[in-house]
Amino acid sequence: MRKFLNVRAAALTAALAAAASQAHAQVAQADPQGSSAVLSGVLWLQGTLLGNVATVVAVMAVAAVGFMMLTGRMNWRYGATVILGCFILFGATTIVSGIRSAAGA
Repeated sequence: MRKFLNVRAAALTAALAAAASQAHAQVAQADPQGSSAVLSGVLWLQGTLLGNVATVVAVMAVAAVGFMMLTGRMNWRYGATVILGCFILFGATTIVSGIRSAAGA
Protein backbone atom coordinates (compact mmCIF):
# COMPACT_ATOMS: atom_id res chain seq x y z
CA MET A 1 0.00 0.00 0.00
CA ARG A 2 2.85 2.33 0.82
CA LYS A 3 4.46 1.83 -2.57
CA PHE A 4 1.17 2.77 -4.26
CA LEU A 5 1.02 6.03 -2.28
CA ASN A 6 4.59 6.88 -3.30
CA VAL A 7 3.70 6.31 -6.95
CA ARG A 8 0.63 8.54 -6.60
CA ALA A 9 2.68 11.25 -4.91
CA ALA A 10 5.29 11.10 -7.67
CA ALA A 11 2.59 11.32 -10.34
CA LEU A 12 0.99 14.31 -8.60
CA THR A 13 4.36 16.04 -8.35
CA ALA A 14 5.03 15.45 -12.05
CA ALA A 15 1.59 16.78 -12.99
CA LEU A 16 2.09 19.94 -10.93
CA ALA A 17 5.51 20.51 -12.46
CA ALA A 18 4.07 20.10 -15.97
CA ALA A 19 1.28 22.56 -15.18
CA ALA A 20 3.80 25.12 -13.97
CA SER A 21 5.91 24.76 -17.12
CA GLN A 22 2.82 25.18 -19.31
CA ALA A 23 2.12 28.52 -17.68
CA HIS A 24 5.54 29.74 -18.84
CA ALA A 25 4.82 28.52 -22.38
CA GLN A 26 1.88 30.93 -22.64
CA VAL A 27 4.02 34.05 -22.48
CA ALA A 28 3.68 35.92 -25.80
CA GLN A 29 7.02 36.23 -27.54
CA ALA A 30 8.03 37.87 -30.80
CA ASP A 31 8.43 35.74 -33.92
CA PRO A 32 12.04 34.68 -34.49
CA GLN A 33 13.94 36.02 -37.50
CA GLY A 34 13.28 34.14 -40.72
CA SER A 35 9.98 32.70 -39.57
CA SER A 36 7.90 34.76 -41.99
CA ALA A 37 8.00 32.00 -44.64
CA VAL A 38 6.91 29.38 -42.12
CA LEU A 39 4.26 31.69 -40.69
CA SER A 40 2.84 32.50 -44.12
CA GLY A 41 2.77 28.79 -44.96
CA VAL A 42 0.91 27.96 -41.75
CA LEU A 43 -1.56 30.80 -42.34
CA TRP A 44 -2.17 29.52 -45.88
CA LEU A 45 -2.79 26.03 -44.51
CA GLN A 46 -5.19 27.42 -41.92
CA GLY A 47 -7.07 29.37 -44.58
CA THR A 48 -7.31 26.29 -46.76
CA LEU A 49 -8.44 23.98 -43.98
CA LEU A 50 -11.03 26.42 -42.64
CA GLY A 51 -12.06 27.99 -45.94
CA ASN A 52 -14.72 27.22 -48.51
CA VAL A 53 -13.37 23.78 -49.41
CA ALA A 54 -13.43 22.60 -45.81
CA THR A 55 -16.92 24.00 -45.32
CA VAL A 56 -18.24 22.10 -48.34
CA VAL A 57 -16.55 18.87 -47.21
CA ALA A 58 -17.94 19.27 -43.68
CA VAL A 59 -21.46 19.86 -44.99
CA MET A 60 -21.26 16.75 -47.15
CA ALA A 61 -19.85 14.72 -44.25
CA VAL A 62 -22.61 15.82 -41.88
CA ALA A 63 -25.25 15.08 -44.53
CA ALA A 64 -23.83 11.63 -45.23
CA VAL A 65 -23.46 10.78 -41.55
CA GLY A 66 -26.96 12.03 -40.81
CA PHE A 67 -28.43 9.94 -43.62
CA MET A 68 -26.54 6.86 -42.43
CA MET A 69 -27.73 7.44 -38.87
CA LEU A 70 -31.34 7.79 -40.01
CA THR A 71 -31.22 4.60 -42.08
CA GLY A 72 -29.64 2.63 -39.22
CA ARG A 73 -26.29 1.98 -40.89
CA MET A 74 -24.27 3.96 -38.37
CA ASN A 75 -24.18 4.08 -34.59
CA TRP A 76 -25.74 7.27 -33.23
CA ARG A 77 -22.80 7.85 -30.88
CA TYR A 78 -20.27 7.74 -33.72
CA GLY A 79 -22.43 10.03 -35.84
CA ALA A 80 -22.76 12.54 -33.01
CA THR A 81 -18.97 12.44 -32.59
CA VAL A 82 -18.47 13.38 -36.25
CA ILE A 83 -20.93 16.25 -36.02
CA LEU A 84 -19.44 17.50 -32.73
CA GLY A 85 -15.98 17.35 -34.31
CA CYS A 86 -17.12 19.64 -37.12
CA PHE A 87 -18.49 22.12 -34.59
CA ILE A 88 -15.22 22.08 -32.65
CA LEU A 89 -13.10 22.42 -35.81
CA PHE A 90 -14.95 25.43 -37.16
CA GLY A 91 -15.57 26.98 -33.75
CA ALA A 92 -12.00 26.61 -32.50
CA THR A 93 -11.24 30.33 -32.87
CA THR A 94 -14.30 31.30 -30.86
CA ILE A 95 -13.60 28.64 -28.23
CA VAL A 96 -10.00 29.78 -27.75
CA SER A 97 -10.93 33.47 -27.56
CA GLY A 98 -13.59 32.66 -24.95
CA ILE A 99 -11.09 30.70 -22.87
CA ARG A 100 -8.50 33.48 -23.15
CA SER A 101 -10.98 36.17 -22.12
CA ALA A 102 -12.11 34.05 -19.17
CA ALA A 103 -8.50 33.59 -18.13
CA GLY A 104 -7.95 37.34 -18.26
CA ALA A 105 -5.29 37.29 -20.97
